[in-house]
Amino acid sequence: MDFAIRPARADDIPQMCDFLAELFSIESDFSPDRGKQARGLELLLSNAVGSSIVLVAEKGDEIVGMCSVQALISTAEGGPVGLLEDLVVKKDHRGKGIGKRLLSEILGWCAGKNISRIQLLADVDNERALNFYAGNGWADTNLVCMRKML
Repeated sequence: MDFAIRPARADDIPQMCDFLAELFSIESDFSPDRGKQARGLELLLSNAVGSSIVLVAEKGDEIVGMCSVQALISTAEGGPVGLLEDLVVKKDHRGKGIGKRLLSEILGWCAGKNISRIQLLADVDNERALNFYAGNGWADTNLVCMRKML
C-alpha cells in the first residue's frame, strides 16, 4: 500500500475529527464532540513552541490515519517526556503497517526533542489497540490513571 506520512494541516481537521469520533465511540471515558475535537486539534496544530505534533497518513487525497504527541516535563525523568494522545487508522486500512509507521515517525520526533519516555492511555476494553502497542514494544505500568473534570 502506498501512503505518505506528513504533518497535519488545518484543512485536515474535518477528516481527523471523523477518526476521533470513531475512537471516542469505543472509549467509555470519552464521547465524540466535533466542536471539542476540532478545537483540540487546532490548539495542537497552532502550538508555536513546538511541543506537539500531529501527523497524518495519506493515500492519495484521503487521510487513512493520524497520530498526535505532546511533550511534557517529568520530574521523575528530569526532563521532557511525551504523551501519545491519539493514534487512529481507518478501519479498512488497518493491518497494513500504517499505525506502525505513524508510531515510528512520532518516536523519531520525540528523539529529536530529547524525549526520554513516551506514554499513552488506552481503553482497557480496546484489546486490538493493547495488542498493537504490546507488539510494538510498549509495556504496562503499575500506575493507575485518574481524572477530575473541571
